[in-house]
Amino acid sequence: MRALVTTACMAAATCMVAAHAGPPYPIVSDRIVGAYSVSIWTDPDTTDDGTAGGQFWVVVETAAGADVPAATRASVSIRRLTSGAIPQQAAAEPVRGDPGNQFAALLMDHEGSYAVAVTIAGPLGGASVEAQVEATYDLRPAPYMLAWYLLPFVVAGLLWGRLLVRRRRVR
Repeated sequence: MRALVTTACMAAATCMVAAHAGPPYPIVSDRIVGAYSVSIWTDPDTTDDGTAGGQFWVVVETAAGADVPAATRASVSIRRLTSGAIPQQAAAEPVRGDPGNQFAALLMDHEGSYAVAVTIAGPLGGASVEAQVEATYDLRPAPYMLAWYLLPFVVAGLLWGRLLVRRRRVR
């Protein structure tokens, strides 16, 4: 009975783990461009199903470290670094109404290197920042694979338990 309860708890836990695709990381940190200090964070996941897995957060401050004006907007453009690649662009939207923290998601349909360009427009003028990022598929196994990987250990535990019960009966 305990083994059944433990297995059910582990199966329920895999559903919670599947919701997270990995932490974002910075590709540009506090670069001063024009009147702005710009940081770009990304979680560049490649997808086959057409969902926008390439996520970009643009953190903007004034070069002096103050908050940016509310009319400041960023746009993110990506282009695969292979011949004939068509660039994609998306307007970044403020996160919870904060123009200093903006988010955009773009489709990254192939693994490999991408050129990233962020353009900022606002009352303090314009600015542009370029970087590169390596897009990969999420390398974690699917949640059902956890059960498959745990199966040998569960079987070994059940056999050991059976052996202990037999030894107890013999005594």
